[in-house]
Formats: sequence, structure tokens, C-alpha cells
Amino acid sequence: MPRKSTRLTFAVLATGAGVFAMLQSLIAPALPTVQHALHTSQSTATWVMTAYLLSASVFTPILGRVGDLIGKKRTLVAVLFVVLLGCLLAALAPTIGVLIVARVVQGVGGALFPLSFGIIRDEFAPSEVSGSISNLSAVIAAGGGVGIVAAGPIVSALDYRWLFWIPVGVVAINVLIALRYVPESPNRAEGKVSWLGAGLLSAWLVTLLLPLSQASVWGWGSARTVGLFAAAALLFTVWLLAEARSRTPLIDLHVMRLPAVWTTNTAALLFGAGMYSLWSFLPAFVQTPASAGYGFGASVTASGLLMLPMLVAMFCSGILSGRLEPVVGAKALLTAGAALGALALGLLALWHSAQWQVALVSGVFGLGIGLAFASMANLIVGSVPASQTGAATGMNANIRTIGGSIGAAVTSVLVTGHLQPSGLPYASGYTHGFALLAVLCLAAALAALLVPVTRTRLTGPARAADGPAVTEPEAMASGTRG
Repeated sequence: MPRKSTRLTFAVLATGAGVFAMLQSLIAPALPTVQHALHTSQSTATWVMTAYLLSASVFTPILGRVGDLIGKKRTLVAVLFVVLLGCLLAALAPTIGVLIVARVVQGVGGALFPLSFGIIRDEFAPSEVSGSISNLSAVIAAGGGVGIVAAGPIVSALDYRWLFWIPVGVVAINVLIALRYVPESPNRAEGKVSWLGAGLLSAWLVTLLLPLSQASVWGWGSARTVGLFAAAALLFTVWLLAEARSRTPLIDLHVMRLPAVWTTNTAALLFGAGMYSLWSFLPAFVQTPASAGYGFGASVTASGLLMLPMLVAMFCSGILSGRLEPVVGAKALLTAGAALGALALGLLALWHSAQWQVALVSGVFGLGIGLAFASMANLIVGSVPASQTGAATGMNANIRTIGGSIGAAVTSVLVTGHLQPSGLPYASGYTHGFALLAVLCLAAALAALLVPVTRTRLTGPARAADGPAVTEPEAMASGTRG
């Protein structure tokens, strides 16, 4: 029996992961307000988002691995405390520079995803693991939607600083509850943190994501953009070689090569491109004045409300997927989720002349997000050894983020590449962008079809006296490394 209530443990994990997901998107609609309040330029204000993205990309897999090694609860509490400090610093930030630093600190919270999945695997009964992971994935997915919907009302009623003051209170309470009620996981990976691997991973992620996020400002053909892409390719190669030769790699490449892992990660890359790009460009589309020939001139609050169906649908489908997964399998749910995303984006490319059409499409896409998020996590957790859960799920989250950056960068080229005399994009730019994202989600569905079907057989309770549960995929994964 678990030492503590699994319901309370789940509440702590869901609150922490949900707040981090919300922080990802909460500030995006308020960037113009931040720019004005802190007397900075638009290009500088975008670093509020870029800094968070880069920090989360670096810390998510590294701290996921640290949790595997030294204890997931210990690492979880430390990460929550750092997020608390980051939110407090952001709420008090007197300048844009301090706010950007605060966002770097908040990005450490990306590790909450892999740590939470690992704790669920270690602490919950086998019959609860799949459903709990699905429910947590639903909370994570919905958290991003809450950020988009809630930003406008919070800024209008209070001030943009309350976008950070509210998380300060929530995370502070969560830290105290986590210290008392979340048990320390018994599973530990052997070895130590490969700091060479961590440094090289950080280097190639930053050199890849930085030009992707800034290319529209620097220019795709600029020496800085091309040079960083070349450096990213070189550093990625060096990282692969270093990890392959390391006795204690940060990311076990043998595990990453498991068929269920690499196919799921491929689907995550492609689906992430569609999802994050839609979150970035749909609010801008509906906020465009009708004088441009499209758009509705919606306010930040109104554009958030148009995405409310997405929020509700992704949460409901994420919860539902936990009930469906034992019946139809995670592979089928991932395929269906990506296909729904493709359908929604394809409809949006053709069908966006009325607000109700946009709301309906966002609801369909939300159904896809809920199914895809939950099934990705279950496929990864069910396919890797318990000692690799943090690192593997951290890389899956990272790959999804990389996909989002690539999708947003390419969509930005299509949308802003040809502007009207007023400076606004043409409707065709958005149409082509949404069509491209539909193709990427369709490719994600095809990648999901390649995921091998495996039957996971638990040989004992999740926390039996003689050790953690063993699954067939786990044994296979361990064998590939032996």
C-alpha cells in the first residue's frame, strides 16, 4: 500500500504541472501590455517567451535525469521552490531585463512533467498508472489553454503582474503540501549525472531553438541564423558521440532507439508543430481588424473566449482517454488525436469567416490535444525502464517543444512573408499556414501508426516488498543495454 494518499499526491503533481503549463502561455497575450509598461521594444519583449522556452528545453531532460538518480520527490520540491522564486521575481521585476531573467528561472519548472510521470509510475498501483498519467496529461494540456483564456481578464481587471502573483500563492501552498505528503520514490537509476552530456545537450538545444525563435527578426539568411543552425548540427553530432561512449549517459540512446519510443517522439515532434503554432497564430488571426478582409477585431479577452471550447474539449478528452486506453490502446488514441488535429486545421484553412466556426474548430482540435497528450505519455512510460522514466519523458516533452518552435517559425514565414500596405498579413498567409499545420498533424497520425503494439504485463504490485514492478517492455529495454 502507498504510504500516503495517492489522491493528494496526484493533486500536488497536477497543480505544479498545471501551473507550469499555464505560465507557458499566460504571458503571450499580454506581451504588448508588458512592452508598454516596461518601456521596451517589441523585439526585446519577445525574449520574455524565448527565454522561457530555452530554459525549459535545457532543464526538462536534465532535471528529469537528476530525479531518476537522487530521488524524484526531492527534485520535485526543489523545482517547485525555484518556480516560486521565478514567479516572485517576475511579479516584482522593475525592468524587462529582470523579467527575462525571472522567466529563465521559471523555465526550470519544465522538469515537473517528467518528475510527475515518474512519481506516478513509482507510487501508484499498476491499475491506476495509465489513468493517472492520462488525467495528468489532461491537466497539462488544459493548463496551456487556461493561460490563453485567463490572461485577458486578469490583465483587464488587475494588472499584468498578477499573471505571476497568482502562481506565487498557488505554488507556495503546493511546496508545503509536497514536502509533507508526497512520498519519496524507491526507484533509483545507477551512476551519476553526465555533466558533459548535459552541457552538450544544452548547447545544441539553445543553438537550435534560438535561431528558430528569432529568425523572423534576424532574417533566415543572416550569418547569425545560418551560423547557429550549423553549430546546432555540429553540437548535436558531438553530443550523440559523447552519449554513446559514456558509461553513465544523460539520455540513454539505446532507450531512445526503442521502436515505441522513437515513433512516439516522431509523432510528438509533428503534433507539437501543429499545436503550439495554432496557439500562437489563432489569437492573432481573430484579433485582426475586419478591415483586413478577415478577422473579427476581437480583444485579448474575446480571443481567449473563442479558444475556451478547446480548453474544455482537451480536458474532457484527456480524462476520457484514461478510460479508453485499456480498451483501444494508447496507439489508437494517439493516431485519433493527431487525426482530429489535422481535421480541425484543415477545416480552419477553409472555414473561418464566422466566430462560431473558429470556436467549433478549436473544440475539435482540443479533443485531439487531449487524446494525443495522454497517449504519448503512456506510450513512453510503458516502454522504458523505471530508472529512465524522467529522462525519457523529459525528452518527449522537449521534442514536442522543438516541433512547436519549428512549426511556429515556418508558419511565421507564411503569414508575415507578404503583408498588406497596412502592415497586416493577407488572409492567404493564414490559410496557407493552417493548411501546412494540418499536413504536419496528418504526418503525426501516420507516424503514430508505426508505433508497435506491445502488451504490458505487470509482474507484481507497483511497490511490492521485493522491489518495483517489472513490465515486458522494461525487460526488453534493459536487455538492449546489457
